[in-house]
Amino acid sequence: MGRPKKPIDPKMVQDLASIGCKTTEIATMLEVSVHTLDRRFAQEMAKGRENLKMSLRRWQLEAAKKGNVTMLIWLGKQMLGQQDSTRIDLARLPDEIIAEEAKKRLDQLEDGSNK
Repeated sequence: MGRPKKPIDPKMVQDLASIGCKTTEIATMLEVSVHTLDRRFAQEMAKGRENLKMSLRRWQLEAAKKGNVTMLIWLGKQMLGQQDSTRIDLARLPDEIIAEEAKKRLDQLEDGSNK
């Protein structure tokens, strides 16, 4: 017969996970092993972490609504698949500019300075 199970409040595990505590931190706080948490409280840990993600997403959206441009750009990239575009349409550039740029790059390669 093994040791009796230490009484642990599942709500406490979930609450600690929902504020971003790592499993090792929760184990230390509750004076149990990481293995015990993983074995007995996996569902509570997962739910707490999902709650944290939802809270973070809510805070990000609130910041974006208040005009935080950085957050608006980041959320657009993450949630809408938007991306920065630095593509240059060479077909619209005069041939002289393209030739100058090509010569410049060839000269750099020959000099060994890849600037």
